[in-house]
Parts: sequence; structure tokens; C-alpha cells
Amino acid sequence: MIDVTIANFEAEVIEASMQTPVLVDFWAPWCGPCKVIGPILEKLETEYGGRFKLVKVDSDQEQQLAAAFGIRSIPTCVLLMNGQPVDGFMGALPEGQVRAFLDKHVPGEGELVAEAEEAAAQEALADGDTETALERLRQAVQADPENDDARFDLVKLLLELGEDDEAKVAFAPVIAKAAGVRRLDSLKRWMDARDAQAEVTEPEARMAALDTAIAANKRDFDARFARAQLLMAYGQWTAAMDELLEILMRDKSWNDELARKTYIAVLDVIEPPKPKVAEGQVPPEDPTVASYRRRLSSVVLS
Repeated sequence: MIDVTIANFEAEVIEASMQTPVLVDFWAPWCGPCKVIGPILEKLETEYGGRFKLVKVDSDQEQQLAAAFGIRSIPTCVLLMNGQPVDGFMGALPEGQVRAFLDKHVPGEGELVAEAEEAAAQEALADGDTETALERLRQAVQADPENDDARFDLVKLLLELGEDDEAKVAFAPVIAKAAGVRRLDSLKRWMDARDAQAEVTEPEARMAALDTAIAANKRDFDARFARAQLLMAYGQWTAAMDELLEILMRDKSWNDELARKTYIAVLDVIEPPKPKVAEGQVPPEDPTVASYRRRLSSVVLS
């Protein structure tokens, strides 16, 4: 628990809330209900183990802050996340109601563990340590099975390492919702391409046959899509997108927009993790991804 004034409000509340939810308790020494809820808040801050930060503002001493938040009675608690108030309550609520309020917004223990493991995995990947990254991502998914970003990264890395069977096992818990979650759908399309490639006994001969079919009929979209899938399976991403663009330039709606959806899947798969940047800044975009996004927009909107 930290006492906040106008002097340290920016650092202790606004900036801190960019990383962790901050609960601001507006109180006064003469306020009886404040003395009731204060210990409850302090107890929960300890119990939640860093999942939120508690600060106290003496409304009598810091009238400017109280006015800025429109405080009309005390105690009043305001929760800030990412620099903005998101919720609050007035009065000395029972512990159970305060806990329920916090649980609506504060990340669970599993979520925090998953975020830490995910960050560690990305650091390991940056250092070229795929073994550590893989283990960290497994831990992230285990800690928070609902974390689709961690699961995406785990399945993606397994596929990159050629561990298709384990990738399918890791993907199985979310397969039912994949059609409604774009990045998961993108993984499914990549896995479908790899499964299609696995049935090809002579890849070079298959590619040559597809090239021949396309040369004979540039609108043989089945051949073009099969060629794009084969290229995806072997990680030849830009060549795969080039082939998909050939379909889009001739027929944007072919086969329920299969070419466009698969093109977007490739972009999702090849896009590297966004680096952390200072507030207000936009992280740089991968030049290949940016270029091929522009090409897609140009074709689709033409």
C-alpha cells in the first residue's frame, strides 16, 4: 500500500497501471467506513500477490485529485488499467464483494505465470535457444490453457521444429473454436497444408505436374492452390503468397475466398512477435509482412 499525492500520482498510478491494475482508495482520517474497508483492501493486496497494486489518497489533503475523479463520498475506490479508470465502487463493501469486483478485472495467477513464461520464451527464441523456448511455452499453456497467444506460439514452434504430432495434440483443445479465432484458424490452415504435403510421395514431381497444369490453364485455381499449399508446407512463404495472389487477381471470391483466407493465414504465421515500445509509440512492422499486406490490399480493393 502506498500513499499517493499529486506529486507522485503520475508515477505511482498512471505509469504503474500500464503494467499492473492499480486500485486507488480515496479516504480521509475522520471517515469511519474508510477504517473498515482499508484493512480489507490491504489484506487482499497481500493475498493477490502482486496481481494488483493498492494506493491510498487522502481526499482532504489531495482535493485536486479527488475533484479530478469526481469523488462525492468516501470511501470510493477506482481501478485503473493502462492509464485509464475502468471501474470502481463506493462504500465499505464486504470482503466477498470486493474480491468479486477484483476478480472481474485482475488477472488470475495462471495468467501472470503464462505471461512471464511467454516473455521468457520470446527472449529464448531471440537468443536462438529453441529448446528453452519450447519448454517455456509448454509451461505457459499449462498455466493458462485459455491463453490463445501462448498456444499459438507453442503450436507454431512445434510445427517449425517438425513436431507435427505434438503440435496437433497441443492444438486439439482449441480446434472447436479455431474457425472463430483468426490466428488459430491460421494454424489450422498451415497444418492442413502440411498434412496435404505428407501425402505427396514425390514432391518435385508433384510440383512439376502442377506447373505444367498452370502453364496450360492459368485459371486452374485448384492447381494453383495445391501449389501454394505445397510451398506453405515447406516454409516457402513468399512464394506461396505470390501463388495465392495469382488466384486473387483472377477471381477474388474463388472457393469461398479460400485464397484470401489462406494468404492471411500465412501473414499470421510469419509475423514475428511485436517488440515492446514506449507508450504512444507504434512497434515497427516486419518489412516482408508489411509489403505483402499492401499487395493483398491492392489486389482485394482493386
